[in-house]
Amino acid sequence: MKLYDITIPIRAGMPVYKNDETRQPKLTFNKKAETDGVTSSTLELDLHTGTHLDAPLHMLAGGSAIDEVSLASVMTACRVISLTSLEGEITPEILMPFDLKRGDFVLFKTKNSFSETFDQEFVYLGQAAAAYLAVLGIKGVGTDGLGIERGQAGHPSHKVLFEAGCMVLEGLMLKNIEPGEYKLIALPLKIVGAEASPVRAVLVEERCVTE
Repeated sequence: MKLYDITIPIRAGMPVYKNDETRQPKLTFNKKAETDGVTSSTLELDLHTGTHLDAPLHMLAGGSAIDEVSLASVMTACRVISLTSLEGEITPEILMPFDLKRGDFVLFKTKNSFSETFDQEFVYLGQAAAAYLAVLGIKGVGTDGLGIERGQAGHPSHKVLFEAGCMVLEGLMLKNIEPGEYKLIALPLKIVGAEASPVRAVLVEERCVTE
């Protein structure tokens, strides 16, 4: 068994959506062991910082919150597919050759994984592709962009996925991940009534050893 950490480190100056400085995390040390005998700190954090899971409440009035997420939905088999040569929008035609099936949790590895800053021209999931995945009955979608959408009025890609009961995982680091089958572990914090949560996302590669 091999583990791959696919989580963006949370730190000052990290990439944030649209380079919005108000989204930067702030870690404040209230006490330090050198002077106070104990280290104690406070973290100010936008819930959509770095690697995070969106709940339906993020886009749907009356949608379920992050504390209602089933753990089985984010501890699951998944499939990483490579779209690293793609620029712009992920469309149904791009996805069709991968023969995705009902119940798949698919992670998109794109050029986004190779950028250390926020790219305004990041690869995103178009509305038509989101609808295609929803009709297929996909369990979840993960992206290496800080959002699955890019300037789409009304956020239709999010909405069509949420309405179909599909999980939305954003901000993955897939640069060093080969396409293939893995187990995904991406547990959100149990924040009652919140629309999203940072996660520590890990891929587990099961290896069969024969003698």
